Amino acid sequence: MNYKILSVLLFGLFSFTTPTNNTTDPATVASNTKVTFESKVISLYNNLDAKNFKLPQLESFTKALEGFYQLKQKGLIQNDILTLVDFSLSANSKRMWVIDMNTNTVLYHSLVAHGRNSGEEFATAFSNKSESYQSSLGFYLTGETYQGKHGLSLRLDGLERGINDKARDRAVVIHGADYVSEQFIKQNKRLGRSQGCPALPVELNQEIIKTIKDKSCLFIYHPSRSYKVASKLIS
Repeated sequence: MNYKILSVLLFGLFSFTTPTNNTTDPATVASNTKVTFESKVISLYNNLDAKNFKLPQLESFTKALEGFYQLKQKGLIQNDILTLVDFSLSANSKRMWVIDMNTNTVLYHSLVAHGRNSGEEFATAFSNKSESYQSSLGFYLTGETYQGKHGLSLRLDGLERGINDKARDRAVVIHGADYVSEQFIKQNKRLGRSQGCPALPVELNQEIIKTIKDKSCLFIYHPSRSYKVASKLIS
């Protein structure tokens, strides 16, 4: 399916208004809208140009698109790149995808670290608090770059109140780290961990940051019940 046509259909779902016909059951309308959205997402997913990369799981991809199109509708996203991080997966696997939504192409598939207090190989605990050294879930808008102690780094603005909106205050940023590598995994049996930042391999850090900077969408996924209950951007 042509991406531009599909994007209009998806985008339109979030502008949906209930018909004025009094015989229309709002619950039925909502159910039908959900089915339509899911069918469009599956079509988009099946037509992703993965460039020999492994695809993300459909569940995390679906949730990412739910938020992406709502944020796009609100005018917050200005760079049509979607970065998906799936913290339900092992830290020893590549669990970050950078997707160009204009061409429906996976640009990067990378290792990414979680916070040291979020778990060992698997992330299980998340926080929005300073000094927690835990990762925060949810939707972010990428900000500006700067040169820090890890070299080129990218500031993040958490968009979900009470879930990740303290990201900038906590200095949760994207940066490169030598503990995010296959070699580190071989030596330590697991990937290294950050202080809460989604840290990247040094060799990919600059490329990815330059691609996703300046108001693109980052979504950090985990099938956490508490997140699903608190978030206003996913169903």
